[in-house]
Amino acid sequence: MQGLGEAARAAARDMARAGSEAKNRALRAMAAQIRTRAEELLEANRADLAQAKKDGRDGAFVDRLVLDAERIEQMAAGLEDVAALEDPVGTITGLARRPSGIEVGRMRVPLGVIGIIYESRPNVTADAAGLCLKAGNACILRGGSEALRSNQAISACVRAGLKAAGLPENAVQAVATADRAAVGELITMHQYVDIIVPRGGKELIERLMREAKIPMIKHLDGVCHLYVDDRADAAMAVRLADNAKTQRYGTCNTMETLLVAEGIAAQVLPSIGRIFLDKAVEIRGDDATRKLISGAKTATEKDYYTEWLAPIVSIRVVKGLDEAIAHIARYGSRHTDAIVTTDQARAERFLREVDSSSVMVNASTRFADGYEYGLGAEIGISTDKLHARGPVGLEGLTTQKFVVLGHGEIRS
Repeated sequence: MQGLGEAARAAARDMARAGSEAKNRALRAMAAQIRTRAEELLEANRADLAQAKKDGRDGAFVDRLVLDAERIEQMAAGLEDVAALEDPVGTITGLARRPSGIEVGRMRVPLGVIGIIYESRPNVTADAAGLCLKAGNACILRGGSEALRSNQAISACVRAGLKAAGLPENAVQAVATADRAAVGELITMHQYVDIIVPRGGKELIERLMREAKIPMIKHLDGVCHLYVDDRADAAMAVRLADNAKTQRYGTCNTMETLLVAEGIAAQVLPSIGRIFLDKAVEIRGDDATRKLISGAKTATEKDYYTEWLAPIVSIRVVKGLDEAIAHIARYGSRHTDAIVTTDQARAERFLREVDSSSVMVNASTRFADGYEYGLGAEIGISTDKLHARGPVGLEGLTTQKFVVLGHGEIRS
C-alpha cells in the first residue's frame, strides 16, 4: 500500500499538468479497451458471480455485481460522456481588482490523490477512474473482494488507455488484494492520499468514520422519503411512489419511506398498496396505513430509520406538511427527499426546510444521481455539508485556490 501511495503521488503531479486533450484521449482509449476486451470482462465477472452464489449472497447483492453486455457498453459510453464534459481544471472565477491594484480570483485545481473504497458494483472502477482522471487527479481503487476479478480486468483496460494517451499508468491503481488490512492502511496514508471516497454499506462507512485519518466525501444511509401532500395530483402521486420504490430496489436513492397526508390517504394509499403488493413489496405501516391497505404489516419505530435496499417499504400517514418535515428530520439520512404537491408555497417550504443533499418537487427520488443531474458519471453522493454535497461529479473532485495577478504593487 505504501508503494501504491508513492506511485500515486508521483502520478498526481503529472496529471495536474496534463491538458484536456490528453485526458480526453485517455478516456476515449479506455472506452475502446473496454469494448475490445468485453469478453475478458464477462469471463472475470462470471467467476465473481459464481463465487458470490456459492457464498450464499442475496439477490440484490448479486444484481449489483453483475456485468452484462449492456452494462459494459454503459461503462464505455460513460467514459466517453466524461470526455465530452468541460474540463474544470484551471478555470479562474471571481477575478476582481482590489483598491491596491491587484486582481484576486479563484482557480479550480485537482484534489491530488483520491482513495476510493467501494463494494459490489464493478462499474465503479471505470466511472471513478474516468472522473478522477478528467479532474486531473490520481486515484487508488479498492473494490470489494466479491468483485476482485472484475475490478482487475476493468482496471487493466483503464491503464491501457492511460498508456495509449501518454499519461502515467499509475494515475489509476487498483488494489490487488482482498485483505481488509489494505483498507486500514489506505485510510491512514495521509502523506500520500488527499481524500477518501467510500461507496458501500453502512458497516463499511461506520468503520471508515472510526478509523480514517483522511477527510472523506461520504454518505452513511439512503433513507429517502416521498411525501404525498393533501394538495397532490393523486395519479401523479401513485406513479411517483411506484417508481421511487420499485424501479430498482438496491440503490441509495430508492424511496424507503412513504409519507402521506391524512387528507389524501384514502384516495391514494389503496392504489399504491395494490401496486406494491402485486410487485411483492412488503408493506410496513402505521395504524392508519393498515386500515387502508389490506396485507400491510405493523411498522416498528426501527423500520422508519431503515434503509431497506430490498422490496420492503415503510409507510406513515401524517397530519400534513409540518409533520412530514419533522418526520424526515428525525428519521431521514439527509440524502434525497421529495414532495408531491400542486401547492407552490408548500413546495417552496419543503425545498427550504428539508435539510438533505437533494430535495425534489413532483419527481421520483431515483433521479438523484450524477448522470441525471448532467454531471456525467458520479463518483458517489455526499450528505456532508463541506466541500461537496449531493452527487459528486467533476467539480466535486477539484478544489479552489486563490490566485493574485499583480502589476508590481506593494503593500503600504
